[in-house]
Amino acid sequence: MEKTKVVVAQPKSRSLRTTIPASIARILGIEEGTELGWDLQAKDSRFVLEVHVLGATDRNAGQKMPHKKSRA
Repeated sequence: MEKTKVVVAQPKSRSLRTTIPASIARILGIEEGTELGWDLQAKDSRFVLEVHVLGATDRNAGQKMPHKKSRA
């Protein structure tokens, strides 16, 4: 199991931020600009968080481009 710390995203924000471990980002094809989808579900008296790789944003064109790898 990989571990990361959670920190405040911005001083005046209630959002939190963490780092995706490099090994996981590499396996899933996640790089800077990749969009992720977050789905929290209750299963068997537990919470299960699913993170979906949605794709990458082309900074030059401002359009979404399909991502090469997509795994749930």
